[in-house]
Amino acid sequence: MDTNFQLLALLKVIVAVFLGGIIGVERENIGKPAGMRTHMLIAGASTLFVLLGKVIIINYCTSIEQTSFVRGDPIRVIQAIVLGISFIGAGTILQYQERKTVIYLTSAASILFTAAVGICVALDLFLLAAGSVGIVLLINRGLRYFDKKILKKRKRSSVSYKDIKPFE
Repeated sequence: MDTNFQLLALLKVIVAVFLGGIIGVERENIGKPAGMRTHMLIAGASTLFVLLGKVIIINYCTSIEQTSFVRGDPIRVIQAIVLGISFIGAGTILQYQERKTVIYLTSAASILFTAAVGICVALDLFLLAAGSVGIVLLINRGLRYFDKKILKKRKRSSVSYKDIKPFE
């Protein structure tokens, strides 16, 4: 691969890291387990994996000098990213025994969303990536008021934690 391709790929990773960091700052500001650095690394890694998939296909085509026999499946790269990131997200989810609830699901979901932002950057969908970060911020920040004031009030009146059996 030529130097220009590598510099452009590095720029894409930097953009993805920056956008992932925006989501991470929001998570970190409210004390969630996956913060800025985690989200930055996930967005950057997702971008890098997609770019490396492209490089492998190009190099393989060149080495056998037959492009008509090589079929690349970019969906497999995305599947591998989603699987790996889901594993990381699952590690952030905890059972809160005292309240009989599961916590940090939103952090796990934002980790997965950050991976998708990284994939967008790798595929040159910069506007989609930036707009998606805005959507995540709107969901995580903008809907907090709605969730705390309206939904939590309704849940408290309809659910009694005394009726829930302890986790085993």
